[in-house]
Amino acid sequence: MNKYKNLAFNTIIFTIGSFSSKVISLFLNNLYTKHISPSQLFAKSLLETLALFLIPVFTFSLGEAIIRYGLDNKYDKKKIFTTTSIISLSGLMLMAAVVPLLRFIPVFSSLRSYGLLLIIYIFCSALRAEFSQFVRAREMVKLFSFDGILTTLMLLLFNILFISHLGLGVKGFMISNILSDLCSAIFLFFSAGLKRFFNVNSFSFSLGKSMLRFCIPLIPTTVIWTFTGFSDQLFIGGMKGEGDAGIYAAAVKVPNLISMLSTIFFQAWNMSAITENESKDRNVFYEKVYGAYESVLFIGSAALILIVKPVSALLINYSVYPEYSKSYIYTPLLIAAALFTCLDLFLASIYTATNHTKNAFITILAAFILNILLNYLLIPIFDIQGAALATFLSYFLCFIIRIIDSRRFVPFRYNPFSTYAGTALILLMCCFAIFRPTYHILGELALLAVITSIFISRLMPLLASILRKLSKVWQRSK
Repeated sequence: MNKYKNLAFNTIIFTIGSFSSKVISLFLNNLYTKHISPSQLFAKSLLETLALFLIPVFTFSLGEAIIRYGLDNKYDKKKIFTTTSIISLSGLMLMAAVVPLLRFIPVFSSLRSYGLLLIIYIFCSALRAEFSQFVRAREMVKLFSFDGILTTLMLLLFNILFISHLGLGVKGFMISNILSDLCSAIFLFFSAGLKRFFNVNSFSFSLGKSMLRFCIPLIPTTVIWTFTGFSDQLFIGGMKGEGDAGIYAAAVKVPNLISMLSTIFFQAWNMSAITENESKDRNVFYEKVYGAYESVLFIGSAALILIVKPVSALLINYSVYPEYSKSYIYTPLLIAAALFTCLDLFLASIYTATNHTKNAFITILAAFILNILLNYLLIPIFDIQGAALATFLSYFLCFIIRIIDSRRFVPFRYNPFSTYAGTALILLMCCFAIFRPTYHILGELALLAVITSIFISRLMPLLASILRKLSKVWQRSK
């Protein structure tokens, strides 16, 4: 199977597994906004982000090393699994001692009643993440995808039980995530036969040191990336109140449709980027894949902006807390930000594949500093919309730096005209969607048509290839 077929196969498998789970996750937002007030939704978002912040710190971002080393046949998989398990467990024990101290930090003081649940949540989430990454590293993509569906279904059932029926609110959310992650970890442990890959005698100090050298630059990168994405809510909560921060947290969920497209592709692409890093035509491979990926993101983002109001009504429930009804106004700029977040992640895979993870940290640090500065300046002027604008500008800056810097290591060609012309048109669509002038729909449709005409040419070879394969299948079936 050549590299393009392998990427296509992995993407199809991840699509089957991820699409259903991602869709269910998005519709859970409707359940949350129906049963959780805006201020409590901010607390939920704060807990989620705190977990995302603490997991890479106390597991040393070893999940990335599992993929990087696990796909390399030079390394023994038993040593990889055993070494990462022992190091991660040591870090999680330290985490259990640190989390109770967070209540002394003013911004986290409201979360003191969730301390024990947060510790268990982080432990189960980290355990599931390690197991699923190791399954990916063994290229068991079907099992990985099936687990994604199973975990999300369990999460849905537990949320219905603990939030809808028992009315436990944010605590119900935490319990639901703990149980779904635990079920997933148990399922993967037995179905993938992980027991035979763990042996204390297989622990390798030299491999552990090598993996930590690879991962340590990723820890601040992941932490800053997480905080950059959440700092908007912290600034809004401090300047405008937790209710407004909760409305913004609801608006952030709609752009996850774009992130969903990216995640499905990225899971397959990250494996291909690592395995094809030494190939002779690597640069051409990157060029073709990046072109198709960017095209899908721009066309998809423009289409989502066009229908942002009905999609928001579908994913955000206004019936109990009508304050959520205005959240769609803040979504268009967040969709544009999500587009560049996805492109930033693609370029970050170059740093991972070529072992230049320090560059990933430096580039996101620039975006982080700009995001903090712009939040401070723009929220007092534009209210919640200022935070959305700050998010877009910071990720756009990260893209500009990375598209220049990352191509020093993999010098693939890309078309700057289409990227920046597409960006200008996307921002114009955002203006139509936010201010909604007379006949704004006609303007948005025209802009969508122009964006599609710019990017569709890079998708035509892919579409033609798919049609040829379908035609062959049809011919055989006759």
